[in-house]
Amino acid sequence: MLILIINAGSSSIKYQLLNMDSSSVIAKGLVERIGIKESSITHEYLKGAKVEKKRIERNFPSHVEGMEMIVELLTDEKIGVIKDPSEVAAVGHRIVQGGNEKGPALVTEKVKDFIREISPLAPLHNPANLLGIEIAEQFFKGTPQVVVYDTSFHQTMPPKAFRYAIPNKFYSDHKIRAYGAHGTSHKYVRAQAVAHLKNTNAKIITLHLGNGSSITAINEKGESVDTSMGFTPLNGLVMGTRSGDIDPSVLLYMVKECGVNFNELDDLLNKKSGLLGLTGKSDVRDIGQMYINGDPDAVLCLELYAHRVKKYIGAYLAILNGADALVFTAGIGENAYQLRSLICKDLDFLGIKLDEEKNKELSSPGGIAEIHHSESKIKILIIPTNEELEIANETLKIISGK
Repeated sequence: MLILIINAGSSSIKYQLLNMDSSSVIAKGLVERIGIKESSITHEYLKGAKVEKKRIERNFPSHVEGMEMIVELLTDEKIGVIKDPSEVAAVGHRIVQGGNEKGPALVTEKVKDFIREISPLAPLHNPANLLGIEIAEQFFKGTPQVVVYDTSFHQTMPPKAFRYAIPNKFYSDHKIRAYGAHGTSHKYVRAQAVAHLKNTNAKIITLHLGNGSSITAINEKGESVDTSMGFTPLNGLVMGTRSGDIDPSVLLYMVKECGVNFNELDDLLNKKSGLLGLTGKSDVRDIGQMYINGDPDAVLCLELYAHRVKKYIGAYLAILNGADALVFTAGIGENAYQLRSLICKDLDFLGIKLDEEKNKELSSPGGIAEIHHSESKIKILIIPTNEELEIANETLKIISGK
């Protein structure tokens, strides 16, 4: 059974075609810079046992042309992996904001209206996600479309974790609460961790550290009981271009005293802050090299980043009353050994002790890697995330009625 996963962004389409009989990827790719000059598609496909790559630079004025090229490559006579779009059993879509929805859903007009209605909570993501659905419906006519919400995993949080201490009417009338994000990733790596540990009741703290970053406390039942992202993905940890936690009065001060226009705040906090605001760079690989070279901005940046993560680890250990494992995942979590080292430094009292040699040697492992010291009471794992596979599994459940 073949399932296509679509993750549509404002100017991109990321996709994977999976064979669910073997949970293997037979084709994947990324259409970039849609509607912008120098747009392109990078397509990888399975040819025998070998993965081949093809890159095409072409003007894609809209997502329609991007999806058209995806279908063309998937069904190409020479490099295609299918003969006709009808071979795809279902199309699964990642939706960033799902409000109070607790699970995936088959796409209907009502579901699309809901995604549209809740878009103000994720204005950079949900409209693009919805566009991906509508275009996929054009090219995969009659094929079931399924949405998997990034926020669903966090619907197990209790009110004491997701409510804000503001007048009740803002929750009852306007649904202002913490929703979290990256739920698909946190759920996936938690499942991988308990299988690796052979402990289905393990309490785990998962750290999804990438351009967007979040940390989640998961109890022995596999439930998210707290997470760092809040009403929007802006809250919590320091990120590539997002500020993370900030005193709200700072924003008021910026407007009143610093000449910042109120309408500029969203752009300032989401696109010009975080690692970029501190160093002029948003990529940890660049900042890591600057850090090695002793650049003071880079040193402060990584230390500040690690300090923020440490605070959440301490808080979540308290909330969970201890943990069995700490799991690093996503681009930074899997690859940035410097940050893992800074994050785990001086946490011995909490039972967290990193093996520095393993941490460096086993970086970017490609599979599950244990990087804790033999004296560590809490396991420290690197687990590559696979959100597409998790979305495919959820999609399969919906279309098979399980």
